Amino acid sequence: MRLGTEGVIPVTDPPHPPPGPGPAVDESRLEQLISEAQTDRPVDLPPLANRCASALGLDAAAIYLVDLQQQLLIPLDEAAQPLPVDGSLAGWAYRTVSPRVAESGDGVVAWMPLLDGAERLGVLAVRTAVLDGVRIRRSRMLAHLLAMLITSKRAYSDWLASRTRVAPMQLPTEMLRAFLPPRTIGTVRCVSTAVLEPAYDIAGDAFDHSVLKNVLHTMILDAMGHDLIAGLTSSVAMAAARNARRSGGDLADVVGAVDEAITRWRPDQFCTGVLCRFDVESGVLRWVNCGHPAPLLIRAERVIAGALDSPPQPPIGLAGPFRSAGWQVHEATLEPGDCVLLYTDGVVEARDQDGAEFGLDRFTDFIIRSKAAGERPAEVLRLLIHAILDYQRHRLRDDVTILLFEWHPPQ
Repeated sequence: MRLGTEGVIPVTDPPHPPPGPGPAVDESRLEQLISEAQTDRPVDLPPLANRCASALGLDAAAIYLVDLQQQLLIPLDEAAQPLPVDGSLAGWAYRTVSPRVAESGDGVVAWMPLLDGAERLGVLAVRTAVLDGVRIRRSRMLAHLLAMLITSKRAYSDWLASRTRVAPMQLPTEMLRAFLPPRTIGTVRCVSTAVLEPAYDIAGDAFDHSVLKNVLHTMILDAMGHDLIAGLTSSVAMAAARNARRSGGDLADVVGAVDEAITRWRPDQFCTGVLCRFDVESGVLRWVNCGHPAPLLIRAERVIAGALDSPPQPPIGLAGPFRSAGWQVHEATLEPGDCVLLYTDGVVEARDQDGAEFGLDRFTDFIIRSKAAGERPAEVLRLLIHAILDYQRHRLRDDVTILLFEWHPPQ
């Protein structure tokens, strides 16, 4: 199925035909398709989506995945054309994580978000002659099923990876991206999301976030240099942090493991960074700042100045007399709705053509205004990273990485 935006007219509500049970579901066929999907190749996903749609009484379905820079929704059908994230109905569904329904020709198209937990993968376009509550539910079920299949297959599929790229990727970036987690993780209670640029030529910057029961671990790194060696340093750091976390180490143990790994395996390198441990139940945030810009705390639409400042500590991996004798862990208690920002210095040091810096005030003001407008955390960072790119006319002088996590405990 090929879908574009021509002739598509947005409607406020889906059409409501006379009540009824909806088209019959071919359960045996659907069961067979789900079983086959486990061994299907990733390139078989487009026809599989259509066969599953037919078994659910829908006309057709098309999968669109977002590109690395979240500017385009790229169809898995190689004969179809990409759609813009900004300025299309498909993009509206992606940006808001909400279905978008529109008339198209002699039928209806439902654009359904494709989600892996909190991570936005893209959208699913479902075409049907009419759309009622039953078909909406089935469209949503199909989107959930295909999202799980995409997530399971993209871990080993070069084809899926290449479909979401629009430019050649440099080797240091290829290596580093192999270590990066999904852009967004978490639940409705606590979400962590991150972005980094340049998408195809980053080397030293990296981020990590992980959930262990009721604890969120986050980390941002800025390795010395901008080459394969810098990428190796960040990769070693991420591997060491994960190894220490998975072995049951506390935050100080994790930082110590990263420091030991870089000192041993990359003795001529170092990196700055911030590592955090956030208890989602109690709201207690613990962090270690290793020669990096201090995290920022946004509360009630304003930056709480100095809330997460701490005495300076050396970067990770320094040898000899400059090496830390012990890492100091700092602690603060967050309030519901608080947002914590980790970032690399390339964010605020981005300069326009006249040499004016993007600056910390512009950075935080953009986030506050976007959140006040009701944007989700992942969309806030998507908009922000594009604003920074525009500010520098897409010619970044340094890597730019931002990680944001937000806490919304039950009332």
